[in-house]
Amino acid sequence: MSSVLRTKFTDAFGIEYPVVQGGMQWVGRAELAAAVSEAGGLGMITALTQPTPADLVKEIDRARRLTDKPFGVNLTMLPSITPPPYDEYRRAIVDAGVTIVETAGSNPEPHMSLFKEHGIKVLHKCTSVRHALKAERVGVDGVSIDGFECAGHPGEDDVPGLILIPAAARQLSIPMIASGGFADGRGLAAALVLGADGINMGTRFMCTEESPIHPTIKDTIVASDERDTELIFRPLRNTARVASNTVSREVVDILDKGGQFPDVKDLVAGARGRRVYELGDSEAGIWTVGMVQGLIDDIPTAGDLVRRIVREAMTELVRVRALFGGEVLESASA
Repeated sequence: MSSVLRTKFTDAFGIEYPVVQGGMQWVGRAELAAAVSEAGGLGMITALTQPTPADLVKEIDRARRLTDKPFGVNLTMLPSITPPPYDEYRRAIVDAGVTIVETAGSNPEPHMSLFKEHGIKVLHKCTSVRHALKAERVGVDGVSIDGFECAGHPGEDDVPGLILIPAAARQLSIPMIASGGFADGRGLAAALVLGADGINMGTRFMCTEESPIHPTIKDTIVASDERDTELIFRPLRNTARVASNTVSREVVDILDKGGQFPDVKDLVAGARGRRVYELGDSEAGIWTVGMVQGLIDDIPTAGDLVRRIVREAMTELVRVRALFGGEVLESASA
């Protein structure tokens, strides 16, 4: 398939198709990132999935043995019980010769000097127009904007993608990709029409053959629908969308009754969530998944998924254009 879906994002980041794999904790490993990039999209290794900066360098080298296409590294900085050595991870990214970084979780400005000094393209993930505009001002090369549907942290404004994407598109001049709620070519076509330059997908790429999570969890996602998530940490103003299970529902109940973070700390520990993916026990802890799971019904290879999404998007764009006959072109030139 030739690259017919050329956008500002594909041009700026040197990829073939405007389809990005989200940087997911415990999921964004070399085999998945390389498979997405090899198919023409943009794969992401998640820095903090690796226990040390040295391990991250090894993971980057492993991805390079699997593909010679561009891939990126996600560096997310969020409040945590034991903060990792972010500066060391950042230096490891630079020393490994990575050319694309996705920043998330906090203001990207502290990263910019070092990354720009080494010619690294920066894609920043944000959940509001105001944060996207600030990221543009500090010099990022593109933004990934998350609608309320997304897995992980959707922000506190509760604005869904149908509003957020065009609201951001009319104010930003840098490339923007849309995140939250995307699983197929219909979603990519819709995002492009709304003004985005591509899409970012997390949950959908969890359900691929190369995704390094237990097959039982992939099957759980396929069997779930759009209602099977919980919003935790709402009273703490640090909202996260996770799978609905006994643990996440207990967290919601405790906090709704006035509890504070220390009351749920053990329930939400990252080590428990990691066991979900390793052991295939969906009740072992909290784990991140988006509402888009209601649109997922198979577990293809990552490459087949990328190519299928592009084909579907092309088909949908042609189909909709055909509804208007020649009137579209005539109206555009009037």
